[in-house]
Formats: sequence, structure tokens, C-alpha cells
Amino acid sequence: MKLFAFALRPFDELGYLEALSRELGFTFAWTEDYPTLDNAELAAGADALSIITNPMTPELLERYHQMGIRAIATRSIGYDHIDLAAARRLGIRVAHAAYPPEGVADYTIMLMLMGLRRAKLVLKQAEAQDFSLEGKLGRTLASCTVGVVGTGAIGACVIRQLAGFGCRILACDPYPKDALRDQVTYVNLETLLAESDVVTLHAPGLPENHHMIGTGELALMKPGALLVNAARGSLVDTEALVAALESGRLGGAALDTIENEAGLYYLDRRLDVLPHRDRAVLMALPNVIVSPHMAFYTAEDVEHMVRSSVGALDAFCRGEDSPFEVR
Repeated sequence: MKLFAFALRPFDELGYLEALSRELGFTFAWTEDYPTLDNAELAAGADALSIITNPMTPELLERYHQMGIRAIATRSIGYDHIDLAAARRLGIRVAHAAYPPEGVADYTIMLMLMGLRRAKLVLKQAEAQDFSLEGKLGRTLASCTVGVVGTGAIGACVIRQLAGFGCRILACDPYPKDALRDQVTYVNLETLLAESDVVTLHAPGLPENHHMIGTGELALMKPGALLVNAARGSLVDTEALVAALESGRLGGAALDTIENEAGLYYLDRRLDVLPHRDRAVLMALPNVIVSPHMAFYTAEDVEHMVRSSVGALDAFCRGEDSPFEVR
């Protein structure tokens, strides 16, 4: 297999890819640039492409197909940035990545604790030498009812970690897991929202989940509740979220991902005027934490993302199947 990797990070992913190429016996070339029609020729002669969360449009897929590319893998769990219908029409096999759930689960718990203890306000005021207590009264996680929306691998890991805090845990999922029933009570989404002090989202970014938390759902939440999202930005209607926060009904939010973040994260945009007003509003609020979609970012997870996605491409090029293929 000859592989070309787009948007490869030299400070972490490159080392893992080099080690994997020696292990599996493939060759590769790479660039830090994201794939576009203008730089598509960089992949000339390659059998397969490794990408990250950049849009793979029908036009781009058509160009790669003309160049002989028959397999593409994204170094991410999510694959909604790839036009799957166009890929299938062209006969391009698509794969995604997998990684241990503990990294995102750890980060989720951290976001909960930071939100409940008003860490953003505490730290910002401490920087200005304001060490007062007024307005910084927090809550213990043990005193809360936590609602977990989505009990896949990451949601289940969050539940296992939450159990150690002694809090009451509710869960909502169209496919309840019997193995979790001794730790959670499964309820419908409406009940979960109405009874939870903290709501954490771990649902996939599928079309049917678009804006699963909107004006109506936010109105159901307990006054003063905390919303945590370390899953997909599309799950939350940002305009509705801002309105709920500005009205004072929602106690706060801790977000690792928001809508329309493409073109922002993992890039240095310090000198740019960013056309993302919703993000600016959220960042300005003292009770909202916005981190740049990096809950996954641990050494263990990055290695697994490279290994699982590239391993799938190696299998495709040998005419074999992979558990990471998107069908």
C-alpha cells in the first residue's frame, strides 16, 4: 500500500504513522495541509488517503477517484464530514477510527466538575487578583442527578466513572444496555432533562440527532442545570442555548464542541477575525466553558486513531474487511 496523509500533525501523529508503516510494511507521504481540489495532486500515485475532520465533497472524491484512490479513512470516530453517498457511488471504501473511551470520559468528568465549581470565573478573577468568594459558590457532584444521553462506549465509561462519585445517574438511549442497569435508571429524554442537575451528551452526530437539544428541550431542564457536550456540536441548537443562558434559566454549559467549528479548531487563528459570533458570545459568558474539541487528545487515543484508521486502509488494499469500515 502507498498511503498519502492529509492534515497530518508532525508533533504527534507522524511518529505513530512512521512506526506503523514499519510494522505493516507500507510507504507513505504526507502534508500538514488540508485536502482541496488545488492540492489534490499531492496524492498522485497513492492507493489510499488518510484524512482528518475536513469536508470530503463529491467534487473532491471524484478527483481522487480519477487519480486511482479507492480507499479513504478519517482519523476520527465521526465521519459525517465525508459524503458517503458519493463515495459509494464511486466505489471508494471508507473507514473511521476508534480509540479507548477513557480519554473523552475523563475530559467529560473534568468539564462537569469545572462547571459545577465555577472554575472559569474563579480562575479568571484570580488572574486579576480578585480572590473574593461572592458568586463562586459551587456544588458537589455527589449531590447531583446526572443525566447521560447516549450509552455507547464513551457514555458507558462516563457512567462507570460517575458511579464513584456517588451521584444519582439517569440514562437515555434507544438501545439500553443491560450491563448498566445496576448503575443507572433508563428513562426517556424528557424525564432525564426534567430531573437532572447535569446533562451530558454522548450521542452520535447523525442527521436524526441534529439539534436534539433545542428550545423545547432546554425549557424542560431544571433551572440552574449544567449542560455538557463533549460529543458533537450539531446535537445542540446554539442559538437556543445562548438564549437559555442569557435568560438565566440554564445555570451554565461546558462545551468541548459547538456548531460550525470547521476551519477553526486545530489551527492557529490568533491573527484572524473569526466569523463565528455564537462562539464569541459563549466564550464571553462567565458560566460557559468552551474548549477546542480536544476531549480525545491523549497519547493513547491519538495512537489508536492512527492505528485503527490506517489499519483499515491496509486491509482494504489487501482486499480484506475491517471492523472500522463505514457501511
